[in-house]
Amino acid sequence: MPWQNLLQTHQRLPAASSLEAWYAALLARLGTPSPFELALLGGRLAATPGLAFLAGYQGALRKLWLSAPWSLGALCVTENKSVRPADMQTRLSGLQLHGRKDFVTAGDAADWLLVAAREELPAQPVRLALGVVRNGDPGVRVETLPSLPLMPDIGHARLYLDGAHCERLAGDGWDDYVKPFRSIEDLHVLTAVGAWLYGVGQESNWPQALQLRLLGLLAGCAEVARKDPAQAATHLLLAGLFAQFAALDAELHAAFAAGPADWAALWQRDCGLLSLANSARGKRLAKAQAALGLHL
Repeated sequence: MPWQNLLQTHQRLPAASSLEAWYAALLARLGTPSPFELALLGGRLAATPGLAFLAGYQGALRKLWLSAPWSLGALCVTENKSVRPADMQTRLSGLQLHGRKDFVTAGDAADWLLVAAREELPAQPVRLALGVVRNGDPGVRVETLPSLPLMPDIGHARLYLDGAHCERLAGDGWDDYVKPFRSIEDLHVLTAVGAWLYGVGQESNWPQALQLRLLGLLAGCAEVARKDPAQAATHLLLAGLFAQFAALDAELHAAFAAGPADWAALWQRDCGLLSLANSARGKRLAKAQAALGLHL
């Protein structure tokens, strides 16, 4: 685990002209990191919470698909604000994809796109596959969406697929990819943002106790990263990490208020990124407690 690299003082990578350029500079600095290292050290080197998120997101994608190219990628699931397989209209026929994905994080910058699509025959139960397409290939069109108030430096896009040829990944699209990615992404983004905060704390001379608590959180993330994301115990441990992070809120607020205004403004703008999936995490926690027979 690259703890020495995290603990050392680093010169952050400034925001670049594009996400692709920033990510290329990050890989030039890190080489070929593991998914967790990409999240941890990418978050530490990021100039903004949004870029830390990007590092965590890319780490999560590589944890999901170990053979992923080193260029930027994105997972494409959402249709009409839903990720339920039964609500999806995108379909895989042979090795051709038809349909639309409405909200793809970093989709405008992604080189490759993992697309969840239905593949069952008529009258059969819904079944998902996961196909890989390249941005710019025939039948693949990406439409950039307006930036959002939260993480405006990370774009979003709509994806149109019209007979796009794809590579189908082995396994079930839902059970092997989309479902576990929720927890994988949560963990790697928490790691990246925690590392970003630790770096700000180093540079701003935050109280030692707060810096140590952030390190403890990151150590917990490293341990959970070793676990099977589909297991109930992993969901429980991940919920514990988010509870640990939530308990730092007052200390973080005070530390930012006492430090440089630029850091405080960035955190005030983007601190909500870790609460985006609170509802889904709560449901997974309840299911994990029931599966383990726990009443916390």
